[in-house]
Order: sequence, then C-alpha cells, then structure tokens
Amino acid sequence: MSDVVEWARTSPLVFIAATLAAYQGGCWLRTRTGGHPLAQPAVIGIVVVGALVVLVDVDYAAYRSGVEVIAFWLGPATVALAVPLHRHLHRLQGLVLPMLLALVAGAAVSITTGVLLARWLGGSDVIERTVAPKAATTPVAIALADDLGGIGPLASVFAILVGILGAILGPWLFRALRIRDPRTRGLAMGAVSHGIGTSRLLHDDEQAGAFAGLSMGLTALATALLLPLLAFLLF
Repeated sequence: MSDVVEWARTSPLVFIAATLAAYQGGCWLRTRTGGHPLAQPAVIGIVVVGALVVLVDVDYAAYRSGVEVIAFWLGPATVALAVPLHRHLHRLQGLVLPMLLALVAGAAVSITTGVLLARWLGGSDVIERTVAPKAATTPVAIALADDLGGIGPLASVFAILVGILGAILGPWLFRALRIRDPRTRGLAMGAVSHGIGTSRLLHDDEQAGAFAGLSMGLTALATALLLPLLAFLLF
C-alpha cells in the first residue's frame, strides 16, 4: 500500500491528471453557475491543485517537473490566439494608432503605480522592482524582474494575482462604466490581466478575446521597452 501511495506522490501521470481534472472541474463549475465571475477555471485549478500539493506533501519542484508537458503547450496556446485575431483583423481599421498610444500609456501607468503603491505601503526596494512588471505576462514579468534586481518567482505571483483580479472584476467594471465595444473590452482586459483575462473573454466573446490576445502581447512588449527608462526615473 505504501508503494502505491509513494508512486501517486511522485508520478507525473498523477500530477497531470490532477491538474487537468481540477481545471475541467473549474470549467464545469463556470457552466453550472452561468459564467459567474468567481467561477474562473484557472483560479479553481490553482486552489485545488495547491491544496492537494500541500495536503499530500508533494515537493513543488517535483510537481512542476511532472507537469512540464502542460507548461510546454502554453507557448503554442498563446500563439494560437492569433487565429481569432485573424478573423477580426478588419476591425483594426482606424484603431491602430489610438490602440498603440493607449497601450503604451497603460504600461507606463501600470509600472509607475505599482512601484509607488509598493513604496507607499512600506515595501522594500526589491519589492518595488518585483512588482513593477506586473501587467506583463508571467514569463516576461519574471525575466524583467530578474533583470531589474527583483525576485522572479514573486513577480510571477503578482502577475497571476493581477490576472485573476482582472478576470473577476473586469466584466463587472465594464458593465458599471457601460463599456460595450468588444474591442475596447478586449484591449483593456489584455493590457491588465493578460492570459487569464484573455481566456475569460474568449469564452464570452471571440472578438473581445481576439483583441485581448493582441493587447496582451503588445503590453508585454511595451512594458519591456519602457521599464528600463522608468526604472531610471523611479529608482
């Protein structure tokens, strides 16, 4: 019996099955609740898998290594976001310049407010440098935080939290502000809550999700270009 338990605690097949089951359970719950903002598959998956890892006392490094095949497919999945964008490419007409200006301004505001908020709350210089790239996608945020002298793994936590909060609060905020244009919704959500928010919008509206995917990539690029300059001014 102990051999079976030990196999379950170390087998990549178990890790992959548990991760996929947790995410699928989140999808089922989202459908059952009519797309409730709190019923985010990514959030539910994180909570369930995190609880299992702690309760079963699985080393995180072993779990991360076991689900590497899932992490690998995140890259192609991100690239695949270009497919819905291609379907709605004609809707970019007359929007390119305002979109670029808005995303650059949004990236600058995100970096600046993140640093100033951390400073106001008494965070250290390292925390300020860690939170600065929070609006970029998780891999970009980790790389930028490391280069800036922050803590890469903690930067990923900030990025994921921002993504979760954006996916939960974004649709409610759009309704409160009466923002109905799917292009505007997508650009705003992708700029703030990157992958998690984009997946939420893709489920609700393909056009909004397509623009969120575009915004996510351009915001990561803008953040990478602006961060060195703003770091010089802020630090």
